Amino acid sequence: MDAFLPSLAASLNGLETVPSSPSFPWLSLIVLLPAVVALVMPLLPGESDDPRLPRAVALGALAVDLGLMLVCFSRHFNGNLSDLQLVERVNWVPALGLEWSLGADGLSAPLVVLSGLVTLLSVAASWNVNRKTRLYFALMLVQASAQGLVFLSQDFLLFFLAWELELVPVYLLIAIWGGKQRQYAATKFILYTATASLLILVSGLALALNGPFTFNLSELAARSAGGTFGLLCYLGFLVGFGVKLPIFPLHTWLPDAHGEANAPVSMLLAGVLLKMGGYALLRFNVQMLPEAHLTLAPALVVLGIVNIVYGALNAFAQDNVKRRIACSSVSHMGFVLLGMGAIDALGMSGAMLQMISHGLIAAAMFFVTGVFYERTETLSIPNMGGLAKALPITFAFFLASCLASLALPGMSGFVSEITVFLGVTANDGFTTSFRVVAVVLAAIGLVLTPMYLLSLCRRVFFGPRIPALAVVGDMRPRELVIGLTLLVPTLVIGFWPRVAIDFYEASTNALSTQLAQQITLVAGGFTPLG
Repeated sequence: MDAFLPSLAASLNGLETVPSSPSFPWLSLIVLLPAVVALVMPLLPGESDDPRLPRAVALGALAVDLGLMLVCFSRHFNGNLSDLQLVERVNWVPALGLEWSLGADGLSAPLVVLSGLVTLLSVAASWNVNRKTRLYFALMLVQASAQGLVFLSQDFLLFFLAWELELVPVYLLIAIWGGKQRQYAATKFILYTATASLLILVSGLALALNGPFTFNLSELAARSAGGTFGLLCYLGFLVGFGVKLPIFPLHTWLPDAHGEANAPVSMLLAGVLLKMGGYALLRFNVQMLPEAHLTLAPALVVLGIVNIVYGALNAFAQDNVKRRIACSSVSHMGFVLLGMGAIDALGMSGAMLQMISHGLIAAAMFFVTGVFYERTETLSIPNMGGLAKALPITFAFFLASCLASLALPGMSGFVSEITVFLGVTANDGFTTSFRVVAVVLAAIGLVLTPMYLLSLCRRVFFGPRIPALAVVGDMRPRELVIGLTLLVPTLVIGFWPRVAIDFYEASTNALSTQLAQQITLVAGGFTPLG
């Protein structure tokens, strides 16, 4: 800690910045503010289980943090540039080659804002947490800092430390405040993700040692490691990050984690943590290893289709509301893989938009699920029925989030998924037969999604009313604000997608251009599959 404080002071006073960046260390402040406030939580006065003051402090800190993000990216971030912006760099631990190196581009900026919004709303949704409240809200704040650091780190070792740091709060949030099987779900989560982290570390170290030693992500990307070495590193990253996405068959921790976590933690899991996997695949696999990505792009398309269809089919078998939505998340994240595998600008754009869209929609679905769970104290679909009359506003919000999830035109899910489909069909690097089969199989997921989601609505909100659930209160004003804050952006993006696309389009176009240039370097060009 003594060694860290001088480095932190240096970072706030004299970080290296690119010429177009302001001298004020916006990104460091965004990352560090929640963690610093978390350190203050144990010092707050009052009863240890009184949630009012810790909740207010956490809400205030995260609201300020979100405000900093909006000011920073609206005033100092140029979406027309694909290069890193707002770069901050200081030698933190020179002996290890570790730098406090932060920077933002189109791949990271929208996901930082998404994580700030979802985390703030998750804390606002934690109104009924009344046990070990200081620890609970401190963990939420630490999680906020770790998420931001994952998206903004430009040093591999710093990225890896942030990746590992975010595992700890999630594990504790599930293990302490989860359901009856919380210990099993939390242990399964940490075993999957910690084991995957070993592959990430080994692959990252291999890249760092492949030439002049460096952890700087820009320098590693400039090397574009290829051949067998590049393929092995790519596979290590694919499995390591694929656990978090999650990719079939590495997904089995997710339904258990969602089934046992409380609703605010599920909002974080679906809204932010899964997006870390997608972001890391774009940053490491696509940007750093373009040759290996071109070789394995058809495999990513196949994996994406498996995710889409398997997740949808598996959702039908779930009699727990949250587990069904979790399987839906597995299906929808398959479109991210499908977009990456398309290797063109449309596909990459669709993958990014799908992460943003799904982050909002899934967080909304888990939030509304938490609303009626607090009233009914059950998530068992067979034990619910007729709730539409007792909870008409809750039903309207849940139905709206389901319609967004099934890609109803006019909502963000439709724009993101149709962009992915167009990316696959427009890519002439694949044979026509491969493109047709891929689109047809992926479309099966689009057909199955309304079936299992509308069936869920019918069984929970219609049919015979359960006598024990006859008298329950509907959504309160606080809950209405949270629900609207998540659903309104899905409508805005659905009717005006440029509001999101303008943030990242230059970066996704740069990725597709990099891949196109790599194709020309391959002897004989890129051989179509089939």
